[in-house]
Amino acid sequence: MRRSVIFVFILGSFCFNGWEKQHQKMISVLRDYGIKDEKVLQVMKEIPRHEFVPEPYRSFAYEDTPLPIGYGQTISQPYIVALMTELLEVQSTDRVLEIGTGSGYQAAILGKLAKEVYTIEIVDELCQRSKLTLKKLNFTNVFVICGDGYQGYSEKAPFDKIMITAAPERVPPKLVEQLKENGIMVAPIGGRKEIQYLYKFYKKNQTLIENRLIPVRFVPMITKEELK
Repeated sequence: MRRSVIFVFILGSFCFNGWEKQHQKMISVLRDYGIKDEKVLQVMKEIPRHEFVPEPYRSFAYEDTPLPIGYGQTISQPYIVALMTELLEVQSTDRVLEIGTGSGYQAAILGKLAKEVYTIEIVDELCQRSKLTLKKLNFTNVFVICGDGYQGYSEKAPFDKIMITAAPERVPPKLVEQLKENGIMVAPIGGRKEIQYLYKFYKKNQTLIENRLIPVRFVPMITKEELK
């Protein structure tokens, strides 16, 4: 009996160390790529990305690459997640809106940094799955809403920060309305056949001041009508 217990303990430690080494390597890669915000790096070090990745792709969870999560959607590569989080400048008092929950990984990172996170997912199956994953990992300040991200979430607006993790052709007007004055929005913008760019927006005098950054490739942001 004792031998069995020792065997299980050793096996469990081996598995944990396997993930740990990959996780540490991912953080090193992020540093090499220029991510400097230590709060962001620490949070990404704490959150187990493999928990958000479907089983067939789990062995690649800590590689710097996007991975399929089903329904034509992906979990973004760690560098893009880190970059967008760094750009958003999240404070511990912030109420954050995320559009495009997907796996829930980005929402979890925001949840470690912000006071509250409201995240909207249009694909019901992904919405329900991310709720379960976030609950399993004991996130009590991240609220997943199944709905159309183009409409935002007026019930809790205005938001200090907004992040969009799927690419619309232009910033949805409802999201501009729901961002606080002096708030920050980070989003990929571009049509399906266009080059997309990552933007950082500041809201001044009810309008967005844009700062175009790097070319990116995200899944398109879709409406309820397109989902049908």
